[in-house]
Amino acid sequence: GDGYIVARLMAECGADVSVYSLARPKPGTDAEKAASLWSGDVLSFDDFLPQSNQGLLIDAVFGSGFRGVLPDTVANALARANACGMKKIAVDVPSGLHGDTGLSELGISYDATVTFFRKKPGHISGQGPSVVGQLTVADIGVRADFTGTHAPMIFENTPSLWGNHRPERNRDTHKYRQGHVAVFSGPKYKTGAARLSALAAARSGAGAVTILGSDAALDIHANHVSSIMLKQCSRGGANGALVALNKLRAVVLGPGFDDYEEARSITNICLSPEQKLNLSLVLDADGITAFADLSEELFALSRQKLAPMLVLTPHEGEFARIFPDIAGDQTLGKLQKAQAAAERSNAIIVFKGADTIIAAPASSGNGLAAINTNGSTALATAGSGDVLAGIIAGLMAQNMAPFYAACAAVWMHGEAGKYAGPICIAEDLVDALRYIEVDRVTNL
Repeated sequence: GDGYIVARLMAECGADVSVYSLARPKPGTDAEKAASLWSGDVLSFDDFLPQSNQGLLIDAVFGSGFRGVLPDTVANALARANACGMKKIAVDVPSGLHGDTGLSELGISYDATVTFFRKKPGHISGQGPSVVGQLTVADIGVRADFTGTHAPMIFENTPSLWGNHRPERNRDTHKYRQGHVAVFSGPKYKTGAARLSALAAARSGAGAVTILGSDAALDIHANHVSSIMLKQCSRGGANGALVALNKLRAVVLGPGFDDYEEARSITNICLSPEQKLNLSLVLDADGITAFADLSEELFALSRQKLAPMLVLTPHEGEFARIFPDIAGDQTLGKLQKAQAAAERSNAIIVFKGADTIIAAPASSGNGLAAINTNGSTALATAGSGDVLAGIIAGLMAQNMAPFYAACAAVWMHGEAGKYAGPICIAEDLVDALRYIEVDRVTNL
C-alpha cells in the first residue's frame, strides 16, 4: 500500500514512475484502496530490467512484517538493482531484513530507510545498521507514549531508559555509602586487566575499590595505584577476604585471572546462599571461560537468587563457550540469543560487540532488553572489556539495579570511546569517564 501511494505522489510531482508488484493486494485492505488510486501500469518483477546508474528504487514490497524467505522473483530483482548501482530507499524495512532479528537474507546495503513511529530492533542490531543506510523515523501521528496491547520490552540503550536510576551523592555521604567493589587479580604478570577494572569501578562512582590477589601480584599493583586499596588473598582464601571488606556490594572476577578452578570456587562463594554474601557479581573473560564445559553448574548457582545478581559480559567467542546451542541457532538474531541466554542463566547478559545487547531474564527479572548504538571502533583495544566490567560493578556498588547498571555502563563506555578518540588505549577510556555527564531523566 505504501508503495502505491509513493508512486502516485511522485507521478503527481512529474517523475517518470514504474510500478512492479509481486501480487495484487488482498481485497478489502488499505493496500487495495491505495492501489486503486494508482492509474498507471503495474508490471511484474520479471519485467524489472534497470540500467546502470539510472533511476531510484523504492522498495515497499514487504516491510516490518516480513518472515521466511524472499521469493526468487523479488530477490533477483533486488539483486539486479544492486548490481547496476541504483540508489535504493526502503519503506519501513528493506526486503529480506528481518525487523526483529536484524538477520538479512540478501545483505544488500540501501541508501536510506524510512520507518514509522519507532525504530525496529532489526534496524539497529545484527546486519541492520549496514543494510538500512540513513534511517529516518517518520511521524505518522501515533502518540509517542502509545504502548498498544503490551508495554515495550525492547529499547535503544539511551539515558532515557536508565537515567533516573543513576545514583546520586547526598550531602552527608561517605565512601562506604557509595559502595565497595572487590576485583580479583590475576598472577604476577597478568595484573593489568584487574587494575583497569578497579580504576573503572572507582571512576564510575564507587566509594571504595579493593584489588584482591597474591603477594606477588599486589607488589606489581602497588607500583601503579594509589587510591585503589590492596588486600592479600591466597588461593582458597576468597571467602575470608570478601567477608573482611566493609560494605562490599559488587565483585569483578575474570579479567586476566588465569585460574579456572579458583574462578569457579570464588563464583560459588559469591552466589551461594549458604555464604550469605549479598553481592552482585560481574563475571568476565576468564571467569566466563572457566565454565565453558560446566555452564549448568554456573546457571544452577545463579538460579538460587530470587532476582538476578550475576552479570555475564561475553563477546561472541565467550558466548559460544557457555551457550553453544543458542549461539549456533541460525534462526535467532543477536537480540534473541541474548534474551534466551538471560532466561537460561538467570543473569543479566551483556552480549558485547558493535551492537552490544543487554538482556534481563523474564522469569526472575523484568524481561527488558536494550540495544546499544553508541559504540565505536575506538573500543576495539586490549583492556576495553575490563574497563566495562569495572563500570558495571561500580554502578551496582552504588545500588543501581544490575540491568540498569549494565545498560548505563555500556552507554558510558561508548561515550568514553568517543571522548578518548579513534585510536585510544584502555587507560584513556578510564580517564575519559570523568567527563561523561548524564542528566537525570524520567525512565521509560
